[in-house]
Amino acid sequence: MSIADALAKASAKPAGKRPYFYAKDVERIFNITLAVAEELAVTRQRLDTIERLLERYGKLSRADIETFEPTPEQAAERGLWNQEYTLRIFRTIQQELEAVKAEEEGEMSVEDYSDALVAEKI
Repeated sequence: MSIADALAKASAKPAGKRPYFYAKDVERIFNITLAVAEELAVTRQRLDTIERLLERYGKLSRADIETFEPTPEQAAERGLWNQEYTLRIFRTIQQELEAVKAEEEGEMSVEDYSDALVAEKI
């Protein structure tokens, strides 16, 4: 694939108007962050491949890396790492959703409880 083809593929977008779920500036930063996170995940998998091949053979070639097929156990390890990584990336959003749910259910958050203690309301 040529560089021009790769650039065209990377910037391809669906037809129609782009939907925004947040303010446009927030959405842009969010999308950039996710793109970087995705690249880091791919890099992590390639590094895992290199480490496994070096451990197995003591040497490697680009062809070894490109044709590497993880065993089911190795794929499961990678899958678990990807899940944990994704959860860490979205932890703030998850915590905010949990706080909203707790508030709707009348539960006091740790922060609210702490603030109430400091204010001696409890």
